[in-house]
Amino acid sequence: MPGSREELRLGPSQPGDSHKCGRVSNGTMGRRSTLIEPERLKDFGEEELLNGDVKVCDTKVTGSPEIMLMEPPKTRRVSEFRIVHRPPVQYLRFEDISAAAFRIQTGIQRTPCTYSRLSKQYGMEIYLKKEHLHYTGSVKERGVLYLLTSLTQEQQRKGVIVATDCNFSMAVAHHAVELKIPVFVIMPSCCSSPRLRNYRDYGAMVISYGSTGHDSQKHARHLAKENGYLYMEEDESAAYLAGLGTVGMEIYEQVPKVDAVVVPAAGQYGLLAGTAAAIKHLNPQILVIGIEPEGFPLLLQSLKTDGPVKDMHSNPNKKLYGDLVERSLGVNTFHLAKTLVNKVITVSEEDSLVAMLRFQEFERSTVDTEGAMGLAAILAGQLPELKGKKVAVVVSSANMELELVRQCVDRALVLDDRVSKFSVELGEWTGDMAKLLDVLSREDVRLLDVCHRRHSEKSDLFKAKVECVVETRDKTQSAQLRKMLSERYPSLCWLDR
Repeated sequence: MPGSREELRLGPSQPGDSHKCGRVSNGTMGRRSTLIEPERLKDFGEEELLNGDVKVCDTKVTGSPEIMLMEPPKTRRVSEFRIVHRPPVQYLRFEDISAAAFRIQTGIQRTPCTYSRLSKQYGMEIYLKKEHLHYTGSVKERGVLYLLTSLTQEQQRKGVIVATDCNFSMAVAHHAVELKIPVFVIMPSCCSSPRLRNYRDYGAMVISYGSTGHDSQKHARHLAKENGYLYMEEDESAAYLAGLGTVGMEIYEQVPKVDAVVVPAAGQYGLLAGTAAAIKHLNPQILVIGIEPEGFPLLLQSLKTDGPVKDMHSNPNKKLYGDLVERSLGVNTFHLAKTLVNKVITVSEEDSLVAMLRFQEFERSTVDTEGAMGLAAILAGQLPELKGKKVAVVVSSANMELELVRQCVDRALVLDDRVSKFSVELGEWTGDMAKLLDVLSREDVRLLDVCHRRHSEKSDLFKAKVECVVETRDKTQSAQLRKMLSERYPSLCWLDR
């Protein structure tokens, strides 16, 4: 309408209003209503409100301040930069061992580490870490449990399978059943009935196949491939070593200010490597000493050649070390042992048997040769540098058949000069045999066996050869008996057993 004043609305348009936008140009045009509120106009210039009108004043734009550019940095040669070498990734970290300890604490008992009565006899404070008190009688339960709990749910649902008669397989059978994981045990027909009964008592499905261990292992791998089972055998996986390393954490907590830890180095050597990793992280000053059988010094030979030995040409006693000699030394385990273990020594079969006897007499425990190796090194006097120090000895296992235990004890008594056998020639006069028995009785000697032979090719006429097997309290009494009998009977002859 002419003469009417055009009103400029600010802000959003009212509902119902319609605005048509004209052609956009850089000058005057049909304008759209602005979306800027009146009070925001001051951001764009000085404003005055006159009778409802808005007067916009021009704003003078001044020049922007001059920006001074910095000089470009000087170019440096690559050789001038300091090269920082990143530490190599550790195969077994203490964090892994700590995580394993937390994971298995509900399924593994904390074994005692007690002061030994043998300490005063050998001039050092000996603490025995009794890992043979686990449910299956072996320290390998620690690594197996952490290994099983690390499996995926799908693999736990399908199940696992083992095919070697050893401490590792028994631990798998027990803990797999406890975790509701199907477990199958394939054993050859030569496996003893008591051992098979143990696997069945744990709750595993036991299958006898083949006449040798090789046949059962081959069949187990075939079943695993067909049915999706996980074939398990003792190896050097990080999870398994971390579980075994929890022994070192417990020793450090149970024996304050311990000076040395003596560990059996056998099987896959995982117990030695894992324990050393934990101990050296907590206190690098603590000595870690590995012990292995004299008939199978795999780790010692590997350290001499600076690499894992694959083929070990030796003939150890498989009845005593069957669970040890069928294993190998892995690359990662070797490097851990080489880096962390201070000393590796070997012990003879005889020293291990005597150590088994000492366990029965002083600790009221029955252990096997692997479990006794740590104490055997001390009894044999191979660790004189530990005199007067606080020493923890790991007793790793106690799985040995009863008949073999009896044979080992009998042999150990002979080696310890406690059981002796001798022969004398007596006349056929009345009372000669009674006099000999009376002498043994007065010396407080126990007569185990006696054999009276009247007809012998080497005996004189009217003479009889008598063979006796006797048991004494200790070496001192045995020496006294030998001296007394030699003076009384010139025909005395001591026999080897």
